[in-house]
Amino acid sequence: MRIPVIAGNWKMNPPRPSEATSLALAVREVADNLPGVTTVVCPPTVFLADVRRAAGGGRLHVGAQTMHWEETGAFTGETSPAMLAELAGFVIIGHSERRQYDNETDEKVGRKVAAAVGHGLRPIAAVGETAEERRAGSTAEVIDRQVRAALGGLGRIGASGLVVAYEPVWAIGTGDAASGEDAQTVAAQIRAILRDLDPGGADEVPIQYGGSCTPDNAAEYFAQPDIDGALVGGASLKPDAFAAILRAAAELGPA
Repeated sequence: MRIPVIAGNWKMNPPRPSEATSLALAVREVADNLPGVTTVVCPPTVFLADVRRAAGGGRLHVGAQTMHWEETGAFTGETSPAMLAELAGFVIIGHSERRQYDNETDEKVGRKVAAAVGHGLRPIAAVGETAEERRAGSTAEVIDRQVRAALGGLGRIGASGLVVAYEPVWAIGTGDAASGEDAQTVAAQIRAILRDLDPGGADEVPIQYGGSCTPDNAAEYFAQPDIDGALVGGASLKPDAFAAILRAAAELGPA
């Protein structure tokens, strides 16, 4: 029985800590009444402590948007998994914006996922193809490479806390979301790779869809057999929209 995981990626929003706290409180009010859903908000690193206090020990979980794989060292501007372990339970790794703008390679993603698990954090490992790769018919090849690289440092997948997010790059922030059928095709491929790597633990792993997920299309994704939640961008900054996505996940229940 996989519990749906709905994570809100706030990216570089909002601009002030008071707004981050208010947003977290609004989400917590909904999350506390939905025990069948794991609700996560991922604010900018500078707001993690504020948001953690706002979560207040309820059902709302806090996640970071990235991290380094080393515990300490001369890595200016970075945050280590040991630091995050005091502030968050989840961490997004390999988001396409990090891959595009910050040189987050497949090899770095794998090191980060392993480090997160080693420090008791639940990694949300993001994978997905670009528009060019999709047009070239390379989606399956890209997904296979990215998933295997992301999980290459794990001894086993079962009991690791891993979450995998399928986020087609062409759908992120564009309003051009994947269909439920297309998202399920990739999610099924991811599940097959997980079974290849760890037959006993593969079915424990929630697989999210991300990329222009809204209250209007969320239920279509959650109805798919291998999709267990969403990594939500813009809609996670709107309490009513995010609440609607959370309720859609709760209505469909565990896979």
